[in-house]
This record gives sequence, structure tokens and C-alpha cells, in this order.
Amino acid sequence: MKHYSTIFEYIKGQINEYDNRNGIQLQGNWSWSMKEHLETSFLYIHSQLKTGKDDFKPVKNIIRPILNLQHRTEDIEVKDVQIYVNDPEKYHLSFLVKKYHDDVFVQENDMDTFFDELNVSRIDYGAGLSKQLNRPCPEMVPLQSIAFCDQTDMLSGPIGIRHYYSPDQLKDMEKVGWGKKENRATLTIDELLLLAREEKIEDEKSNKTPGRYVEIYEVHGNLPATFADPDARSTAYETRLFIVGFYQSKNSDEKNGVILYTALEPELPFKVIKRDPVYGRALGFGGAEELFESQVWTTYDMMRKMDMLDAASKTIILTNDPALATRNNLREMDNMEIVDEAVGGNTRQMDTFPRNVQLFTQSLQEWEEHAQTMGAATEAVLGESPSAGTPFKLQQQVIAQGLGLHEYRRGQYAKHLEEIYNDWIIPHIEKKICEGATFLSELSLEEMQYVMDNLVTNLANQRVIEMVIAGEDVTQESIELFKELTRAEFKKKGNKHFIEILKGEFKKNKLKVKVSIKGKSKDLGARTDGLVNVFRQIIANPAVLQIPAIARIFNDIIESSGLDPADFTGITQAQLQSASPQPGQTPQGAEQPMLTQPGLTAQPQNA
Repeated sequence: MKHYSTIFEYIKGQINEYDNRNGIQLQGNWSWSMKEHLETSFLYIHSQLKTGKDDFKPVKNIIRPILNLQHRTEDIEVKDVQIYVNDPEKYHLSFLVKKYHDDVFVQENDMDTFFDELNVSRIDYGAGLSKQLNRPCPEMVPLQSIAFCDQTDMLSGPIGIRHYYSPDQLKDMEKVGWGKKENRATLTIDELLLLAREEKIEDEKSNKTPGRYVEIYEVHGNLPATFADPDARSTAYETRLFIVGFYQSKNSDEKNGVILYTALEPELPFKVIKRDPVYGRALGFGGAEELFESQVWTTYDMMRKMDMLDAASKTIILTNDPALATRNNLREMDNMEIVDEAVGGNTRQMDTFPRNVQLFTQSLQEWEEHAQTMGAATEAVLGESPSAGTPFKLQQQVIAQGLGLHEYRRGQYAKHLEEIYNDWIIPHIEKKICEGATFLSELSLEEMQYVMDNLVTNLANQRVIEMVIAGEDVTQESIELFKELTRAEFKKKGNKHFIEILKGEFKKNKLKVKVSIKGKSKDLGARTDGLVNVFRQIIANPAVLQIPAIARIFNDIIESSGLDPADFTGITQAQLQSASPQPGQTPQGAEQPMLTQPGLTAQPQNA
């Protein structure tokens, strides 16, 4: 390893090595550069070419549709995150913390955006990098912002991230200690901004922006102790965070560096997830990378087709007639113009039909099919209509099989999110809910039933205590009547309720998380069919809906069918009984007695 005397020399040296297009040597003769991999992926995803693109280089982008499919099928929603109290005696509190997470924490911290950005980076480039911040929600680090790292293992060595801060953004960082002498800053932020204003004008190739930005490097890792303290032992190393700014004087070609902040950092604030890991390199096999070959040859075929179509578009006239040959261009001739035809003259159009164009069309189709196979994006999964006569059941099975690889990768992503939650997010949630909270929540059908049952039970117990204290007689009929009235009153309020978490209610209660992937490794169509067959038997005897397990089957049928359970909240057991023939009943339309329902008695009317 090359010796560097300052953190500034170290950053410049590592950037030069990272920018080296030779990269690292993998097995065999495979040479790989992380920087080149990211650039190529970025260009191909956005329909650009490494050699530059103009109007005469047609690009048929076969990568982006497949990646969009993977983004959708491997996505995880915040509602799939199940937070619970890891205590059998306090498990009932899980309902409160789950509602707080879904209705308050997720909204305040924009967790949806973090989930989506990390998922896209993981799929497109082969890895997603997240960083812990001084706030509950982590940050997704764009891989293109990495200035240098260990290309064999991203987090095994020091890592540098490049930022560009406007003056206002840089001034805001004074709140976290940047530019303070006590944090070993060599310059204040105001002094750095003053130097940046006098910075040398960049060359013509650089991007021109309305404002000026300061180049800042955020470096994490185990580095020589002399970088922070010149008097330290030359052989000592320590894990530190450095915030370093660079500026360039007008009379110098070298960039000068300043330290704005440095502190010991016992643990790196990063987590990385790889998609299809490749042994010996920092990034996995990315979704764009697996389609590089198909995209290259698709572009090649498109350019050859364009050349042939350009040739076919030309109208070339062959003649041995001197009178026509002197014109050189049919456009010079007027309509109805008479031309003397030479004896034995022969004038005809040259045949420029592109007879080989079909070969390139076939090649395009083959490469596109290859790309779809590599990306597990069959026609059925892409949503294209099946061939005429394809059975519906067969089409469902094809779709289920096509989604298998995406569900597998989705499971890996779910485990990574569980790790992020357990290590970074749950401590923030525990701290916030211990302070107490009141918020409006929309309850699902199952949650409504859970809350109503517990509420009715608690209020009924309180009512019994009050009646005993008052010396009243406590009867089962009076209690049941009270419960029915309480349920009716609760239902009138709808499914939106204010929930209050008392201060200290979750003190010493350890929270855990599980990311549930609905439908993972299941054929939802076949599962729904099975549930429907069971439910057909239930219709014959609606009373079984009083059994909780059977009631859950009904909810599963609705959810697996893509319906909203809230639309079925009006269905009651009594309605089902009235809709199905009972033993001894006459069919609908015939004279029949009034049904006997709980709490009501009626006698058949006399003829």
C-alpha cells in the first residue's frame, strides 16, 4: 500500500485508483471496474451509448422494461412490516405499536421513498447501500456518489462519498459541528466559503450551474492516526469519520484540502445488500448488467437495419440514354415533359430492396427473448396476452412460475430490511412511543373486530363492577344487552378512531420486527380456488361463521381475490342465513314463515 502523509493525499490517491478503468482481476481473465460498471449500467438504463448517441444511432431499449417489471414484482410495502412486542404477557400491545408505525412513523419519515430507492439501486446496479443518520429513517446512498472504496468488498476498507454543497447547505452543517475547532477543523465554514468564491474557473467540459458548490468528501474507515493528529504514532490506526473540503486557487492547478470535522467512529454507519452476489467484487450481478450483451447486439442489429433501410429508401435510375443521363436527377424534369428515347435505350430503376433485413429482424427477436429469459420476464409476467386457446389455469401457472425468482429475491430484500429495522429504526420507535402519542387511525376489518371485542369486554367488566357497588342485580341478560348496545355504538363511529399511547406504556417492552411477504411462494389463484371450494360448503351452513377460523377463511378469499374486505363489512351471519335455504324451508318466492333470529320470536301467520 502506498504511503500517504495526509488525509488529502490519501483521498486524491484513492480517487485516482478507483477511476482506473482496469479495475480488479476476478477469476479467469475477467477484469472488472466498479466505476465503469456503474456508468455503463446508468447509460444503458437511460437509452444512452458508451460511444455517445446521436440521431444516426437508433437504440431499442430492452433493459428498462425488464427492470421496471423487477421493481414492481420485488417491491416491499411498508404495510408488510410487522412490529410486535417481544413478550408473551405484553403481546397485546403489538396492536398499538403497529398502528403507530403505519399511521405516524412511516408518514413522518417517508419510509416509502427509502424502501423504493434502496430496491431500485439493489436491482439496477447489483447492490443497495444505506447509511444511518441522526434521524429515524436511514438514507439510501447513490452508488454513483462513491468516490472510492474497496472494489472487492465495499465495507471492508475505507469508503469515500463525494458531495457538492451550496453555501446555504454548508452553513446548515454548522449545527452538527462542522467547521468547529473542537472537532479538529482546520478552517471554519465561512473561511472555506470565502476561498471557494475565489476558486479557479473550471474548464469548458465541466457542468455550468447558476450557483457555486463546494466539493466535500465524507470518508469512513480505519486510517492512520496521523491523519487527525500529526503527533500520533506513525504505526497507529484508528477508525474515524473525516469531513474534508477541497478548493482550487486561481494561480494553482492543485486542489487544496481542509478538514471540517473528524471524530472517532467505532462502527461504520452502513449496510449493504447485494443482488446475486459475485465472489470477489463489491457489487452483485445487477439487473442491467445481466442484459448488457443482449442490449449491445440489439443496438448493433438496429444500426444494421437502419443502414439497409437507408439504402432501400434511395431511388437510383440506370440508363444508357444520353438524353436522360445528362439530367442526373429526375427532380429536374417537369411534369408532362417529353424526352426523346434513344434507339435501343434502356432506362430502369435499380433494385435496392433489402432482402436480408429479415435476418436482422429475427436476430432482434432472439436477443429480446434472451433478455427476457435472463431477467425472468416472460411474456405472461410482462402482462402480454397469451396465444389464442391458452387455458386460463395454464396461464395462471405460467405466471406463478415466472414470479418464482422475483419472490426469492424479494425474500432476501425482506431479511435485509428486518436487519435495518432491528439495528437502526426500532430504537427510535421505542424512544418515541415511550413519550406517548395520540393519532387518528383507520382500522381494517380484522382490526375493527379485535378492538371492538376487547373494548366491549372491558366496558362490560367495568359495568359489572359498578352494578355490584351500587347493589344492583347482575344478570347475564343485562350484561349481554349492555354488550350489544356497546357494539352498536362502536359501529356507528365507523373505521376511523383516535388512538392514544400513554406515556411510559412501552417502557421496558422490547420490540421486534418481521417483514411479512404476502403470497410468497404461493400460487394465489390456486389458493383462492381452494378457499372458494371450502366456502361453498360453508354457505350451506352459515352458522359456522361464528367460528373464528372459518371467518378468517372468508377474509382470505376476499384478499386473495384482490378485493377490499372493508366492502364486505355489512355482511352478517343473519343476512347469510336469510340468503340460503334452511332445512325445512321452501324455495325463494314460495310462502314461508318468518325466520327466528337471536332475541326475536315470531309465529307463522294463520292463513
